[in-house]
Amino acid sequence: MKNNMDAGWFYSRSQVVRYFSTRLSSLVPPKTKVRNPISILRELSKQQWLLFACGFLARAWDSFDYYSVSMTLTELGTAFDTDNKSLSWALTITMMLRPIGAIISGIFSDRYGRKWPLIINLAMLIILEMASGFCNTLPQFLGVRSIYGIVMGGIFGPAASTALEDLPYDARGVLSGLFELSSALGNLLAAAVYCALVPTTPHGWRSLYWFGAGPPMFIIAFRWWLPETNYFQVVKAEREAKALRVTSSAENQNTTPLKVFAKDAGKAFKENWVLLLYIVFLLAGFASCAHGSADFYPTFLKNQVQLNTKQTTIITIAGQLGAFVGGVTMGYISSFFGRRLVMITACIFGAALIPAYVLPRSMSLTASAFFQQFFVGGVLGPIPIHLLELSPQAIRSLIVGLVYQLGNLAASATPTIQAVIGENFPLPPAKNGVERVDYSIAIAIFMAAGWSYMLFFLVLGPEMSHEERKQEAEAAISREKIMKDQLELAQIEKTGVIEGQAVDWEDKNVKEPRVKCVECSP
Repeated sequence: MKNNMDAGWFYSRSQVVRYFSTRLSSLVPPKTKVRNPISILRELSKQQWLLFACGFLARAWDSFDYYSVSMTLTELGTAFDTDNKSLSWALTITMMLRPIGAIISGIFSDRYGRKWPLIINLAMLIILEMASGFCNTLPQFLGVRSIYGIVMGGIFGPAASTALEDLPYDARGVLSGLFELSSALGNLLAAAVYCALVPTTPHGWRSLYWFGAGPPMFIIAFRWWLPETNYFQVVKAEREAKALRVTSSAENQNTTPLKVFAKDAGKAFKENWVLLLYIVFLLAGFASCAHGSADFYPTFLKNQVQLNTKQTTIITIAGQLGAFVGGVTMGYISSFFGRRLVMITACIFGAALIPAYVLPRSMSLTASAFFQQFFVGGVLGPIPIHLLELSPQAIRSLIVGLVYQLGNLAASATPTIQAVIGENFPLPPAKNGVERVDYSIAIAIFMAAGWSYMLFFLVLGPEMSHEERKQEAEAAISREKIMKDQLELAQIEKTGVIEGQAVDWEDKNVKEPRVKCVECSP
């Protein structure tokens, strides 16, 4: 999204006044014709489908590994002879360390490409999943999950960029919802494999982690076989062309693509730091609500509602199916009615369903879980493409991964705080003597706060205008055409497309190029 502030985001007083005075009017849906989603998806090329599938699978299995912990909290407590409060640190420390991985992986992804950072992180995932299954004490388990948090943080940015940045504009909404709900698929698969292996195998909970080490090997092979994204190839060529131009125009100046990248990155941070800070605050609310609704819900079902493993799995699967459907549906709608309006609507309906999500004490929770998670998925569905649209394009993978994980960091204490709140509301012991606490109160508090918090920031937040979305669609078509025509670096040097600009180098004696904005062309 363009930075239209006088001197950067929210630096100018007149811009601040104008910005906040237009927040409600900016929610009015554009007069855009709603297209058939089947027709939209048919526009994707084979390579675009394959890249999306690869990013989707990487993100899904990353989530499988994370939710394996929440699915096995009861078994881990027995194996390590500890309580849920202590075990909740396995979830908390994972979220706290994600930004480190996002920074490392994001820098390498924006400088050298999306491909190898994703492959390296997936390889580390295999090692850490195997190690998790061999842990015999809580400190060992927490140590392994700490390193896992760094690896997990490094997957989201390159996975999202791989999946989404080459897509036609109209397809980005529905596939953004599908991509974000890869997390729900990971949770769903974790629940299904838990039900299949943990109660039936001699190694119990360990078998779930060992199983989780297998599929990433196939995802690595899949990503190794696929090429780099078209978007990054064009950006790389533009960066190299810019370095060559600057070097040739100044005899004593030795500019490399790395220096160009560093300069562009510094400029992007300087001009957009307030915007990026806003995104972090917004995503903290998303993370609090999502994790607050899911992390302790299986424990709530087993220990408080007194459901067995099969019943708990059924409700968990119903919830994740609801999230999956909600994410795709609301993501699709957001392309035509606006990202913020769709997410605000999901917040309102989600908050209204909180009582139905925590009060019943029967299998009627299946329907409650489906519809509550429908709106959790509905507010999360547009998030990946919303982040891509708000992020400076020169450091897109870094920013998308970093702000996403910083939002998770801000919400990292959610499991621990929920455990503490639950301990303040003890329940009578179960028939087998297991101590119980009222997790329904903790879940309800976090979800109510999360929905309200997100509603506030979404109403006040920015998004691409209708005109900017049209311009971005035109720029995406231009980049696709460049790659289809197989232009070499010398040709891209004349007609490259980066950040919505086509640079015309017709006069080689002129140090500064004549720049014409493709996005603004009729």
